[in-house]
Amino acid sequence: MSLAQVHYTSAAPGDEGSAGRFTAVGPGVSGSLLTEIEPLLRYELPDSVPDRPSNGELRSLPQSFTYAVLSDGSRLVSRSAPVRETSGGAGPGVRFHAHAVHLPPGVPLPGDRLPVEAWRSPHWVAVTPGGAIPDPLTLPPGPTAVSEGLDDFAVSRGPWLAAVLADLRRAGEPTEPGGRPVVLVERQCADVARWLGLASVTLPRESTERLTFTTYTRRPESSAVRVAGVLPEDAEAARAAGLRVHVCAEQPPSGGGTDDVWAATAARVWRSRSPELFREARELPGEPFTAGPLAVTALCAGITLGPDERTAAACWASDRPYALDAKRTGQLVEALTSPGIDDRTGPEFDAAGRLFGALEGRCPAAVTAPLAAMLVTEAVRGGNGSLELPRRDAFVGPEGAAVAERLAPEILSELGDTTGSRPVARTVQLLRVARLLGVDGTDALPGVVDRLAPALLTEAAARDRDGTGAPDFAPALLELLDEQFEVRTALLGALDRIAPRDPGAVARFLERVALPFTGTQALPHLRMCAEVPGAMATLGGDRAAVWHRVLRAAGLSPFAEPLVLRTAVGLVWEDRAPTVEEARLLLDAATSDSHRAAGTWARLVDAALGASAAEPSATGTPAAGPSAANTDEAATLAHDLLRGFPGEIGGRERAGLLLLDLVRELRTGAPEPGWAETVRTLCAQAEPVEPALRERAHTALVERLLAPDRPGAELYDFVHGDDAELIAAYDRTARTEPVRTRLRTQPAYAADCFTVWTAHPHAGTTWPPVAAALLDEVLRPAVRAMSAEDVAEVEATVGRTGSSGRADAFRTWNRSSTLGRLGRRIAGRVRRG
Repeated sequence: MSLAQVHYTSAAPGDEGSAGRFTAVGPGVSGSLLTEIEPLLRYELPDSVPDRPSNGELRSLPQSFTYAVLSDGSRLVSRSAPVRETSGGAGPGVRFHAHAVHLPPGVPLPGDRLPVEAWRSPHWVAVTPGGAIPDPLTLPPGPTAVSEGLDDFAVSRGPWLAAVLADLRRAGEPTEPGGRPVVLVERQCADVARWLGLASVTLPRESTERLTFTTYTRRPESSAVRVAGVLPEDAEAARAAGLRVHVCAEQPPSGGGTDDVWAATAARVWRSRSPELFREARELPGEPFTAGPLAVTALCAGITLGPDERTAAACWASDRPYALDAKRTGQLVEALTSPGIDDRTGPEFDAAGRLFGALEGRCPAAVTAPLAAMLVTEAVRGGNGSLELPRRDAFVGPEGAAVAERLAPEILSELGDTTGSRPVARTVQLLRVARLLGVDGTDALPGVVDRLAPALLTEAAARDRDGTGAPDFAPALLELLDEQFEVRTALLGALDRIAPRDPGAVARFLERVALPFTGTQALPHLRMCAEVPGAMATLGGDRAAVWHRVLRAAGLSPFAEPLVLRTAVGLVWEDRAPTVEEARLLLDAATSDSHRAAGTWARLVDAALGASAAEPSATGTPAAGPSAANTDEAATLAHDLLRGFPGEIGGRERAGLLLLDLVRELRTGAPEPGWAETVRTLCAQAEPVEPALRERAHTALVERLLAPDRPGAELYDFVHGDDAELIAAYDRTARTEPVRTRLRTQPAYAADCFTVWTAHPHAGTTWPPVAAALLDEVLRPAVRAMSAEDVAEVEATVGRTGSSGRADAFRTWNRSSTLGRLGRRIAGRVRRG
């Protein structure tokens, strides 16, 4: 069919306010379309055009070759070219002429050609014709711009290839037209057309047809096409407009250019002058722009690719092992395992492992053997602990013997190395490869396991700090234990020996890695560590019940194996001391010899020393209630610990327990003389003494000194010791409500306190003011509240236990109080009068 042609020329000199005019319009092009077409045909000369260019200069000016989609779905292919001004005038001597072809919606180009193929058609004209001219889209037979010279151009643009192809691919996606264009900066507009020719070969047909373009414009930011070519002088303005700009007319970029693996692969194909591979790749299954099919095709053709492209090829082939015939499968494996490659990455090896797994059983062993050899060599020399290793039967035959002979010395040397630290994944991988290749590592196994067991706990603990879940080495470790019985037996035994030293770490490890220890090995400590999470969840805060259940899981009596005591205590009370009641349970559960062997006696000492202080009774007897019961139990526990572990307990712990034992004797018996001095000495030896323990000792001492039956010598030593801390404790206890009540209700007790608080007026500097304050603030209110008969009894008791002079002193003291009350009453009456 005949396509409508349009001609447009710039305004003649003197035509003010006009950019140009249509000089010929073919049938079917409406006025509204002309309004839309006109901006596409306009041409703006570069800044550097001379006033009267020569013929050579005129030919060197850029031409704007444009392909655009119009609003009604029709398309326009046009060429706008500069021409010499022939009408005279004072202008620059250059005008432009635009020749365009309009394609109605749904009408393809003649011969089903692509728009870019018409850019060098000989039928484009630079003047408005007087009659019909040939359709410039009806191309003559022979080479076109798509194929002619593109290989050389691609090689010359090698540094920019990958980045530009990546952007052209994105520009050809089925998005709404009118987006911001990709800008290609070239000195010649023909080179922009060659870029589009590269795209037409590289991209699928549907992407190329969406790729609207213009080879030259001064204002790309206002262009409606997806690719715009500009001269170097306009590159900065394009960047300032925020466009994606590729300056291909300057020094090559220093960086790689793109992380688009498909584009990088396409660039390598072009640099290898093999554009026919794009068509072959499109025949393979997969999405259009996945790198896998193109990378596989390139590798099979012998093109050298980078690690990312090789990884893409291996991943694609592992997902579709049926897509390649035997010949290309062999070519792919040969390319991936080439000994000349020295830049393989971890992801590439992982992909190669997946490919091996996909091909194993589908292909002869001779095809997959190079992959297997490469994988185990990397596992040994590269330290890639995440590799999926092949099975043992992959190395049957001379290939396996050669690999084993080459790698066995390296494996045994590294396994036997005891210097430094080796990651768990590395050790596991070496052990698995050793079995895979039939390397005998029996002699090295004990040392390997002794280093591997603590490393498991260390790396798992580091993972606990950084996140949750199983450590990365867990899958490979479980496979190792499943494959090698001797390693499993040795490793579980080593972990069982470690568990008593750090049972909490072992328990946390077993929560994340379910080790298989359900066989015939005893493994009492591992079984306890595995039992504790369920026991905690079931029994909650009843730690005594949890302890019993965990201990039963061991299957051994603590009398036969004392270390199960240490493991059980470490699991249940890992970060805290037992309570006194729990410590009593532990002490009674085994003999002192068992606790001594297990080292758990130290936990019992912590329980005794860490017990909370009891509420003071201030009556000479322990206070009632749970706290007091706990205190009595702690003191009793301390007494038993001192008897049971005399050689183990020393230093400040021994002094603390002796202090507790003194508390017991102060409240229940008759301790050795020198109470106050003993308390002071033991507190000093127990430094840093727990505040609760110090409070308990001071309270027990002053309670006994406030009792009527205390020895006078002890009271004398206490008062004259001038210990401010002890005297302050005495003052606090004497002011408590139990003491005040006893003073009000027991005249004999009040008489005794009066005697004590007045007997030592010159005993140091601390006691006299405290005693005076107690007389005035504690005893005086109590005596005021007594009846006359009780006051008389107090006076008589003071006289009987002291002297007539002390009785006189009491009367004088009491009379001053009475006169004081009487004076206050009289003053009040006077004020009221």
